[in-house]
Parts: sequence; C-alpha cells; structure tokens
Amino acid sequence: MKFDKDFYRNKKILITGHTGFKGSWMCKLLTDIGADVTGYALEPPTNPSLFEMCGLSSKMNSVIGDVRDLPHLKKVFDEVKPEIVIHMAAQPIVRDSYKDPVYTYEVNVMGTVNILECVRQSDSVKSFLNVTTDKVYLNKEWLWGYREDEELNGYDPYSNSKSCSELVTSSYKKSFFEGKNVAISTARAGNVIGGGDFANDRIIPDCIRAVAENREIIVRNPFSTRPYEHVLEPVAAYLMIAKAQYEDREKYEGSYNVGPDETDCWTTGDLVTLFCEKWNAAAGSHVTWKNEYDGGPHEANFLKLDCSKLKSVFGWRPRWNVETTMEKIVEWSLVYLKDGDVAECMRKQIEEFLM
Repeated sequence: MKFDKDFYRNKKILITGHTGFKGSWMCKLLTDIGADVTGYALEPPTNPSLFEMCGLSSKMNSVIGDVRDLPHLKKVFDEVKPEIVIHMAAQPIVRDSYKDPVYTYEVNVMGTVNILECVRQSDSVKSFLNVTTDKVYLNKEWLWGYREDEELNGYDPYSNSKSCSELVTSSYKKSFFEGKNVAISTARAGNVIGGGDFANDRIIPDCIRAVAENREIIVRNPFSTRPYEHVLEPVAAYLMIAKAQYEDREKYEGSYNVGPDETDCWTTGDLVTLFCEKWNAAAGSHVTWKNEYDGGPHEANFLKLDCSKLKSVFGWRPRWNVETTMEKIVEWSLVYLKDGDVAECMRKQIEEFLM
C-alpha cells in the first residue's frame, strides 16, 4: 500500500513520546508533508537529542508533559482536539526496567490508561494507535514468528508492562468504544534502528559512540537474535494503520505485528560485523568489535514476529533490508559527526523511503 501524503496534510495529530528517537522521525515525516502535529512528552530523553537537532519544536506544537499527569494531558486534548492519536510515550529500556520497575509500570501502564481516558472523553478522536513492542509475547524461544493471537506475557518489567498496556487497550476498546466511531488498534514492532538514536544500552548507539571516541566496539551478548528494521518501517506502518482505520474502523482496527522479513533476523554479533563493514567502507577506517558478555539481567535470546497479517490486510512489505538500513545509519552518522545538516539528511532518507 503506497503511503498517502495527501491524507495527512492538515490533519490534527497528537503524538505522545514525540521527543524520543522514533517520535522524532515520525514528527519529521509528518511536519514535512504538512500535518498539524502536537507532541506530548517529557524533555528529550538523550543528550544529544535528535528532536532538538532537527529543529522540530519550531515546526509543531511541542508540549512538555508526563503521561502520568492526567489533568494536564486532558487539558491538551481539549485544546488541540486531535483527530488521530498515536501513543509512543514509554520507558523503553529493558535494563532500566530492572532498576526502576515501579516507574516503568507507572509510565507504560497508567500512561496508557490516561491516554485512553482522554480518547474516551474526546469528541474529536477518530483513530487511536497504541505502539507497543514485539516483547509483549510470552517468549518460548521457538524458531517461528509470534502471531497477533499468541499469549501476551512479557518476562522483564519493561516487556510485561507493555503486555499490560496491550490488555488495557483491549479492555477500554471492549468496555467503552464498541459501536462508537473511534478505531482502536495496537502495533507491535521489532528492534528499531536508524540514524539519530542516542539511547543507552542499545547496540547501534553503542557502535556510533565507539567510533566517535575511536575505540573498539563492546558487544555484551553477540549471540542473541532479533528482527531489525529501519525506524521508517514502523513509522510508515503506524501511519498506514492509523489512516486505514480512520476511514474504515470495522475493517482495519485490531492488533498488528510490524517487523522485517525473516532474512532480517540477525544475531547482535553479525549486526555489528555488518556495521563495521559499512562504516569502514564509507569512512575509510578500521573499526572492530569484541565480545564482553557481562552476565546481565535476563533478556530473550531469540525473538521474531510473524507479520503475515499486516501483509495480507494492507499488501504491506518491508522496503529496506538490514544491509540498506545499515548504509542509511552510516550515512546519517557521518553527517552528524561532521557537523552536517542532519535534518536535511533525514528529509532525503524519508523522501527516498516513501518513493
């Protein structure tokens, strides 16, 4: 299904978590095509910040707020009157969820309750999408992909809180939205990578930090296997789902996996090897990595998604494989490290992706 830029022109869209990595790419895409975007989130979670680099605050209505603050969130809904709401605000790091599980559950579960409560009381929202994660599933470490009807029961506090977020969405949908003209869906994405991610405890940002500091890349678990996809893959899919259910609630609302093809499930070690190859070719350097398994808290060793539902319903297909994705990451990162125009680099990559 071709991305419909015209649909989003002048549409009132509210995005939670807009100051994060994925939120910044979504806001960049939407503001470039003329959408009326409001973001609701905490201050940018990293320094440096992709959101600030792109100058997005001057191109949209950026509201600094906490999804745990229901009165403030409700006030923003009442003022903005959004037609489409995409909920991405979260505490997204597995290891951080072990350090502060209470905060993780407060943000990821009660934050979802608060967003849905605002949607429930709104007279403007027609399409709501809750963005969760592939980690919502009870992971049995099997070799085939998880489907949307598999059991939800994430292991660690982050994954489990996102499973709870899915259940909250399902309960609100059945309890309050049956027979109403508000479409409610969830989207579960795999590991998202791309230029401009500065988060701690993620493999690609770790690689970029290492090359910037002229040191060897440290990999703590090179044998874990994950589905990797460029950040524009889920961003475009989320917007595709939000548009489709806006236009036809009964046909399109539901839960969807958003992930790469099976060939793009890579071990962390192989992914870093690919990064080194692409980086060395583009930068003329000699970057290497080493295995330093640290015996950290439990994380899944193998996890992938079955995306046949998204493909059959929408005719959707991933556009960039991991090799192309890594080339785009290296391209963006070289622009950044040379103090170039990262916003223009993003614009070009978005334009190329949507062709």
